Amino acid sequence: MLKNHPKGLIVAFFANMGERFGYYTMLSIFVFYLQATFGFSVTKAGWVYGGFLFGIYFLPVFGGLIADKVLGYGRTITVGIIVLFFGYGLLALPGKSFLFLLFSLFVISAGTGLFKGNLQALVGNMYDHPQYEKQRDYAFNIFYMGINIGAFFAPSAATAAINWVLGKNGFFYNPKIVDLGNKFLVGKLEDTSELSLLAKAQAGVSFTNLSGFCEKYINSVSMGYKAAFAIAALSMIVSFVIFVVFKKYYKDDDLSEKEKAASEEHRDKLIELSPKQIKDRLFALYFVFFVVMFFWMSFHQNGLTMSVFAKNYTVDKVDNFTYIFFSLKSFLPLILAIIGLVFLIRKASARVTRIIGGILFLGATIVTYRVVKGYDSIMPISPQIFQQFNPIFIVFLTPVVIAFFSFLQKMNKEPSTPKKIGIGMIITGLSFGIMLIASIGLKSPAALKGGISEILRGPYWLIGTYFSLTIAELCLSPMGISFVSKVAPPKYKGTMQGGWLAATAAGNLLAGLIGYFWDKWELWQFFGLLIVMSLLSAALIFSVMKKLETASKS
Repeated sequence: MLKNHPKGLIVAFFANMGERFGYYTMLSIFVFYLQATFGFSVTKAGWVYGGFLFGIYFLPVFGGLIADKVLGYGRTITVGIIVLFFGYGLLALPGKSFLFLLFSLFVISAGTGLFKGNLQALVGNMYDHPQYEKQRDYAFNIFYMGINIGAFFAPSAATAAINWVLGKNGFFYNPKIVDLGNKFLVGKLEDTSELSLLAKAQAGVSFTNLSGFCEKYINSVSMGYKAAFAIAALSMIVSFVIFVVFKKYYKDDDLSEKEKAASEEHRDKLIELSPKQIKDRLFALYFVFFVVMFFWMSFHQNGLTMSVFAKNYTVDKVDNFTYIFFSLKSFLPLILAIIGLVFLIRKASARVTRIIGGILFLGATIVTYRVVKGYDSIMPISPQIFQQFNPIFIVFLTPVVIAFFSFLQKMNKEPSTPKKIGIGMIITGLSFGIMLIASIGLKSPAALKGGISEILRGPYWLIGTYFSLTIAELCLSPMGISFVSKVAPPKYKGTMQGGWLAATAAGNLLAGLIGYFWDKWELWQFFGLLIVMSLLSAALIFSVMKKLETASKS
């Protein structure tokens, strides 16, 4: 899959993977942290969540300007990683000050602003060379895998950190205790019978009063969240080492247009655009930016309302077969078994590769079986673990999508990049159709009053939604980044990558703001809104398809 790609892509891949592991470790528990530590409702948590994500994806506009005009891509990225380390470190410090939390979030947003868009621009530079130009779309698919490998392990890392801290205090994780305990401590829990039963179920824990138990348990959970934030900080060190040590593989592409203009070697290769071409390209970019806002508004419900759906409307125990997908002990060997099977049956594989594939398949299958055999018939699951499904689907589906579009390319039938984005919006609308069906017959969040639904859905509703959203994401997000790198006027490459992320920021802000409707509407009405907005966005992009395709070819 990496054949005919520059080595700098591998460096960017792993540097991005380390940074995104830290980010998603933090994000997988962020809303739960706000609810446990500050007792926030979904609406209040949504405001903080949306505002933070807005900062994460808006500040790359300024990061792009700094790289384009002052520091260049590599130095700006390096500074960004250092700032991120301090941001996550601040978040991990003990304390419950909301203002200090906001300051920590600002530092993380600033570091991401320096890092994210400029790394994408650097990858785009690698594919400005004629020998690599045709591989640009596929390169960003591969680059996107790095994001999602890191994101796949993040929820499990966060869960392990929480369980470790709770275990030291004699507790085990139960999100119901956090919800009920916060209500009890502020005098809003009328019936304490369920909370008392849950408290007594905590093995090895004795308490003289329910208030003391709730305070100790919630404090332990909050400290577990902070341990996860510390893991996020440590992952920045890994990203820093990779990016700095292997600089030689990307240093020739670490040039802004200003630096290229000053270099005799690159001056003759600069692309000069007419004012009309610049105008057409900017129109295409701004239009795509507008449309993708609504994709991210919908997609980033994964960290807000879909996480709440996992906690309040989805079973917290599954059978031992389903648990295979929720525990890395069984899921990782299962993944290896699938990889081995692919090597074994793939026609293009050499004989040695098939033998290795067969051994891997057999060995990983045995390990999976032995692990699953040790599970109880019913196993508990944590709501944040659902967020591992999107990234692992990305990793598995990326080669499939690349192969599919490569096949269409050979047949001269590959859709243009703008068409792929439009198709992604249609699939997004269909994805939330799954959630709409799942929500029929369930009480509204307002009727639950922050509690757990009496009727609980199985985990496959959420898993199925994440699967279809992943297909939509692969058609839209890496393609959008590729589109920006291709269409952006040369002098504004970093800035326009920042513009793409600013559009993402606006979508993320909307993701948090529409949490207001979650607390007011029926569930099916909320997911129906996401469906309508996604399909309207698809209609918009197809209405100007010719202009978008012309701009990408000019």
